[in-house]
Amino acid sequence: MLKFKEVKVVFREIPDEITLSVNITNCPIKCKDCHSKHLWENIGSDLTITKLNHLITENEGISCICFMGGDSDTNYLNNLAKYIKNKYTIKVAWYSGQDSIDNMINLEYFDYIKIGHFNGKPLNDKGTNQILYRIDKLDNKWELVNITNKLW
Repeated sequence: MLKFKEVKVVFREIPDEITLSVNITNCPIKCKDCHSKHLWENIGSDLTITKLNHLITENEGISCICFMGGDSDTNYLNNLAKYIKNKYTIKVAWYSGQDSIDNMINLEYFDYIKIGHFNGKPLNDKGTNQILYRIDKLDNKWELVNITNKLW
């Protein structure tokens, strides 16, 4: 089970999308330069399917939902993403603090994945170490397309 603390509609996290950003707590990555250290704690509300439905329906007009974190339970994150893909027509994104994509993540359920610990330089800085990928399906294979430069 994942917990979340804050939710906000944002316009810059995923290019060309109106995104519902959901800040997941209990972050195991604990980046040295983290700007949200309160999310390291196991605080907030349980992110249940019922709560997820409520968040999506009360934010009419979003085109994407982005889980900001969730590295502590990638299996549950997969289940949430699969549920969204089966029920809604919105895209699903995940911001991970890991420097590579967790091998437990099923790319079929995601449209975007950001990887990389936070080194003090955000995605819109050309000096960032983080990478934002769009996930495309080509010839029955999932392809990661680096679109980080769309944020510059």
